Amino acid sequence: MGQPVVHFEVIGKDPRRLRNYYGDLFGWEFDTDSPVAPAVSEAGNYGFVNHDATADGVGIPGGVGGGVGYDGYAIFYVGVPNVEAALQQAESLGGTRVMGPHTNPAGHLVVGHFTDPEGHLIGVTGPA
Repeated sequence: MGQPVVHFEVIGKDPRRLRNYYGDLFGWEFDTDSPVAPAVSEAGNYGFVNHDATADGVGIPGGVGGGVGYDGYAIFYVGVPNVEAALQQAESLGGTRVMGPHTNPAGHLVVGHFTDPEGHLIGVTGPA
């Protein structure tokens, strides 16, 4: 099997409103206490979904965040062993680096974004 999708996120200019929307729509609850890279969201304004999977193991972790200075998008992240190497490979195959690599404030997770040859935004994440 190839590398798995390990995370999703929805980013927008009013993260509290988005969290309320998705909470009402899907029953999601959020934890806003964990740090994320400033390139992803304002500090304290990113909410990780409080349940990663159903009892039968279905589902992936995700989050909703952003802030006034953040453009809106929805994205999924693929887990990779080396974010910089993955971004370089994406570029060599015709993609375009958009962000990263950036390390979260806790220093244990690295994220990056690229667009595929048709302009779709994709994320990669891995260990620091």
